[in-house]
Amino acid sequence: MTEEFRLVPITPANVETAIAVKVRPDQERYVSPVVKSLAEAYVHREVAWPRLIFDGDRPVGFLMAFLDIDWDGKGVDFRSGLWRLNVVPDAQGRGVGRFAVESVAAEVRRRGGTQMYVTWEPGEGGPEGFYRKLGFQLTGEESGGQTVGVLDLASFS
Repeated sequence: MTEEFRLVPITPANVETAIAVKVRPDQERYVSPVVKSLAEAYVHREVAWPRLIFDGDRPVGFLMAFLDIDWDGKGVDFRSGLWRLNVVPDAQGRGVGRFAVESVAAEVRRRGGTQMYVTWEPGEGGPEGFYRKLGFQLTGEESGGQTVGVLDLASFS
């Protein structure tokens, strides 16, 4: 790993590369496959922000952010955050996830946001520890059976 991480928008030229990003089999219950994320990005294109994560020339992950989504459908509570994060097995533990969170945080800040949200599937071996270590706090909410966390961007660097 060179740790020269960069984000690349999904295009017709790299969509197959994106779909090929897979997590470990024991993690599949915690995150949807990239192909589902891309389908959701297609139907939610006004709020979805899908990106491939490269380490040099090697694809090592996929992220999808949600930007200014109408959280409760009432036109009052708009939120932004990390919707999906898939990291290939041999790149896990090498900073790809942190890079993904930092990248989404930078985009949320660029758009004027001060908080970043994430949801995760609860369970042993799930991503809660990762997100909590980065500073996400529990909101006490659930979304689609998933735990909701929030990160104050003023205290995250």
